[in-house]
This record gives sequence, C-alpha cells and structure tokens, in this order.
Amino acid sequence: MIKFFAMISRMKYINRWSLMRNEHTENLCEHSFDVASTAHALAVIGNRRFGKSHNAERCALLGLYHDAPETLTGDLPTPVKYYSEQVRSAYKTVEEHACGSLLSMLPEDLRDDYKPLFIKQEGDEELWKLVKAADKISALVKCIEELRSGSGEFRTAAESTKASIEKMNLPEADVFLKEVLPAYELTLDELKD
Repeated sequence: MIKFFAMISRMKYINRWSLMRNEHTENLCEHSFDVASTAHALAVIGNRRFGKSHNAERCALLGLYHDAPETLTGDLPTPVKYYSEQVRSAYKTVEEHACGSLLSMLPEDLRDDYKPLFIKQEGDEELWKLVKAADKISALVKCIEELRSGSGEFRTAAESTKASIEKMNLPEADVFLKEVLPAYELTLDELKD
C-alpha cells in the first residue's frame, strides 16, 4: 500500500498563522499552491527579464512540496522556529527526518523521482532562493488579505515580511513586488476591469 499521497493530501488539515487571529484560516495546501505558482512566476521573470536560465517547472514543484514535511511536524510558528539557532537547528533535524519518513511511504521504484523534491540537490541553490522568496511573498499576500479584511493583527507582519523580501536582493522578487503585488489590493470588480 502506497501511503505517501494520502499523507500529502493531509496538508489541507494543517493551518498556518496559529498565533494570530485570522479572518480567513489559511491551510498548508492553499499556501503551497500559492508558493508554487509564485515560484514559477519568479523563475519566468528571471528568464525573460534578466536573461537567467531557471527551470521554472522544477521551481514550481519545489514550491509545491516545500512544506510537505509539515504534514508530520505541523506548522511551527515563525517566532518559535527562529527563536534561537539551537531551536532552528533542532527543527531542521526534525524536518529532515520528516522528509525521510515521507519518502519511505513511497515504493522504492518511485523514491528517486521524489527524493530531489525533499532533499536539496546540488545546482538547485538559485531555485531554492526563488522558493524562499515565493514563500515570503505568499506570507505578505496573506497579510495584505487580512489587513483588507480589517484585521490589524497582521500590520507588523506585513511590514517585516516585505522588508525581508527586499533584503533578499532578488531582482525577480523586486519585479513581483512592484508589478504584481499591487493587484492584491484590488477588489474582484477592479481585477475584472
């Protein structure tokens, strides 16, 4: 029996932003879709605007699975995860174990196809930077949506998240912030116009 896909489908039960009052509860499945589509967009922007040769499809897949280990670990809130280097290191070990556990749920003949999505591969460093930026952009979009719904709870998170994206010095992310992000402030009618 192959258990991997049933476990991955449980991403929809893992809620994010557990320390904050949410107007809309965001689950890990929604977040992973957002990260995957944004990571793909960042790779395409890099290729078209900056002459890079990112594998946009691989970048999307890395984004899709980037938080899959949280089906086993849960979503550890950012302030906890980054509380200290000691906590971050311990959590990284837990994440690595979770990746191994997920891969072990696949039959051996499929593992090699999924392993590069869970275990960082040499040559993927630039793609992982884009996924990290996409992860932060997804968080920023969540903050914008919450602020638009009247939740001031996300004001500081929005400011610090935007600053952390800008500090990454990724031209692809800078383009996204300048040209794409403003549309997230629009209403449905304004988007359709």
